[in-house]
Amino acid sequence: MNTPAGTGHGRPDPSLSAIMSERRRLINLAYRLLGSLAEAEDAVQETYARWYGLTPQQQDAIESPGAWLTTVASRICLNLLGSARARRERYVGQWIPEPLPGYAERIDERPGDTTIDPADRVTLDESINMAFLVVLESMTPAERVAFILHDVFRYPFADIAEIVGRTPAACRQLATSARRRIRASQPSATPTTQQAGIVRDFKQAWEAKDIEALVGLLDPGVTAIGDGGGRAAAHLHPIEGGEQVARAYVDIAHAAPGLTILERTVNGLPGLVAQQDGVTVTVYAFEVAGDRIKRIWAVRNPDKLRPWTTG
Repeated sequence: MNTPAGTGHGRPDPSLSAIMSERRRLINLAYRLLGSLAEAEDAVQETYARWYGLTPQQQDAIESPGAWLTTVASRICLNLLGSARARRERYVGQWIPEPLPGYAERIDERPGDTTIDPADRVTLDESINMAFLVVLESMTPAERVAFILHDVFRYPFADIAEIVGRTPAACRQLATSARRRIRASQPSATPTTQQAGIVRDFKQAWEAKDIEALVGLLDPGVTAIGDGGGRAAAHLHPIEGGEQVARAYVDIAHAAPGLTILERTVNGLPGLVAQQDGVTVTVYAFEVAGDRIKRIWAVRNPDKLRPWTTG
């Protein structure tokens, strides 16, 4: 299997350091494929278990350990995506991808903390924002793998074909179909600074319990989705419409008077975090179209808030 451009350096030394240096790239790949950091970490751990399950002779026979690890990780994720569909059908309420904090918000990256392992970081770019990940959830497992490997990680279709068990031409079609879904769902780009201002205005109107101001910031067709996973209170169905969403958020403000709302980076874009007594209880991601909020994702399932836990 060829090593994709940008990931190979000739024949790598299959030493522990060389093998473990692939971890960050594998975590980045697995998170985009699975939408869950916890599942991504499990997939990468299983990938390394399979590598170290090989004999030294088998390891030496592998021309590019990095490419081998990527192939195995991708196949593990492909299998997990198939079973994930069945699990999510049994999920309580709406399923939202696991939100990731920006580097500045990560609890293990406090000033002076040298314990953070760079291999555990997920690179934040446009392929990690919540709207993008939600569209990925609508794809078939094969579409998702073909698209992410080719369009995000620049793998050739010949290599992707080996992973998904289809021809290179079929993989090209899968990626084209996925690309079409992405383009159809993505709103016109709004500058990040403008998004931050809109999210800040939403926060202030929410704290003021100002329904009129909230409605003015929301697209008339706005959708708000909550994910409690049966572990935390959340609406089981999406809330639609500007006034309905505004009233729902004012109700939250009335029901939780001690809630602290903080501006944070969520999956690379401006978002909000709600804390109760210093503990993160909800992470909010937004999709902004023009000067209005089009979608709100509220993740309340504590299993998905692990990277945000303040301890």
